[in-house]
Amino acid sequence: MTTIDWDHPTDPKPGSWQLDHVKLYVGSNGAEGQHWNGTQTLLLTTVGRKSGKPVRTPLIYGEADGAYLIVASKGGDPEHPLWYRNLQEHPEVRIQVGPTVLQGTARTATAEERAAYWPVMVGHWSAYDEYQTKTDREIPIVVIDPIPAPEG
Repeated sequence: MTTIDWDHPTDPKPGSWQLDHVKLYVGSNGAEGQHWNGTQTLLLTTVGRKSGKPVRTPLIYGEADGAYLIVASKGGDPEHPLWYRNLQEHPEVRIQVGPTVLQGTARTATAEERAAYWPVMVGHWSAYDEYQTKTDREIPIVVIDPIPAPEG
């Protein structure tokens, strides 16, 4: 089994707003970047399903029942985002929420959870409803359950 170097992920493409956002978030240790355009964001690090290397992405999030929620919308694109396909292959993830960095396990919300969580996420980003109308795929909600840090 290969050890994952969670501390040195690949970031978004140079020249993208996502890279600027990640740099601001990481550079300020979460003091800046968590609050963005009237909502809240976290940094999600997944393991590339082909490369096996960690990849970091800024995403809008919500919270419910002690878990973090993110939406695999890709703006209503017909294809799932790469980060979602990555976590389907490797559900262990790392997230940074403000200054807090956590390991977690990601999974797609059940139909019942999605029905409950969709309004929560639309409350954070109203465009999710529009994105859903632009695609035939059901946009997944991902539930990230934090893994408690080992004691010691």
